[in-house]
Amino acid sequence: MDGVRRRWRECVLAGAVFAVCMAGTTLPTPLYPLYQEKFGFSEFTVTVVYAVYAFGVIGVLLLAGNVSDAAGRRPVLLWGLGFAAASAVCFLCATGLDWIYAGRLLSGLSAGLFTGAATAYVMELAPHGGDSRATFVATAANMGGLGCGPLLAGVLAQYAAWPLYLPFAVHLALVAASVAVLLRLPETVGERTPLSTVRPQRPALPAQVRAVFGPAATASFVGFALFGVFTSVSPAFLAQSLDVHDHAVSGLVVALAFFSSTAGQLAVGRIGVRRSLPLGCAGLFAGLALLAGALHRDLILLIVLSALVGGTGQGLTFRAALAAVAQASPADRRAEVISTLFVVAYAGISVPVIGVGALTDPLGLEGAGLVFIGCMVALVSSAAAYLMRRPVPEET
Repeated sequence: MDGVRRRWRECVLAGAVFAVCMAGTTLPTPLYPLYQEKFGFSEFTVTVVYAVYAFGVIGVLLLAGNVSDAAGRRPVLLWGLGFAAASAVCFLCATGLDWIYAGRLLSGLSAGLFTGAATAYVMELAPHGGDSRATFVATAANMGGLGCGPLLAGVLAQYAAWPLYLPFAVHLALVAASVAVLLRLPETVGERTPLSTVRPQRPALPAQVRAVFGPAATASFVGFALFGVFTSVSPAFLAQSLDVHDHAVSGLVVALAFFSSTAGQLAVGRIGVRRSLPLGCAGLFAGLALLAGALHRDLILLIVLSALVGGTGQGLTFRAALAAVAQASPADRRAEVISTLFVVAYAGISVPVIGVGALTDPLGLEGAGLVFIGCMVALVSSAAAYLMRRPVPEET
């Protein structure tokens, strides 16, 4: 019994380290209006800055998504924390847009190393038979950390001194504490290869995973696309269209989407993987519809409801997708398969967001948002129809 408690304690501590890393990736979200004011760049530049982060994640996942399977989880996660610390230093030293780009790229490299490796690590630290709860710990750490980032930065920017510096100083301290925690946790990969000898491999899907990967990846793409728009342009929409200039409120609206995702993930344990994917698609559809209403009517209530409903839908689809592909994967390729799923998810964050930014000048923020919503509604509707015809197995 003591061994079981110890394994759960290690699992939760690894989840806390995961959350700290992911919080750093969304920390700048409510601060973008301040950076625009300081450095004088456009809304399109904000979306490009955000996309630089996503491209950093995708690059690492494509080139090094399998590294922790061979070199071990802890060395890869320590490198990820190193990149997170370097990102915070870039923001602390920022004197122009180049520093922002560098900080976001380093943050993307950090998240790219963490997403597959940390998810696999959390699940492997759990005691035997705890796969479902461990999956929740991993996905909740991911989304909960993403939600804590804008909330922390927004509150500090609104109510404390040095709004463009204090959030990153606090995160740097949390990263240092996370390094100390990680060094005390055990390694879960038995036979390891030195990190310097590992060569990149293109992520691929084992045959037994392919049947569940398609619909799971499609739903993940739409969910992350919705989050991409919330984190990149919602602060500007709140300021320009709703005259909301409170950074804490801006951070809270973004955080609500991620916290709702965590609640949706918790519900998967009761609903089951088979039903969670189509139900999550329905939640994403409703969240997109509410976001369209918020853009058209300029109502903050609708954007809050969109964050709550869309975030819950994303949580349902994300945890169900992750559980389905992780359980179907062979153990020696689990991080590689999870990384491939995250490649699709982060493509959802980057490509649509750049499109919204490019359309903002000719169509305005409302018009660009409505075009994005139309595309995502078509995609999530197709995914839901496919899942109704060919549901994923409950036990994979």
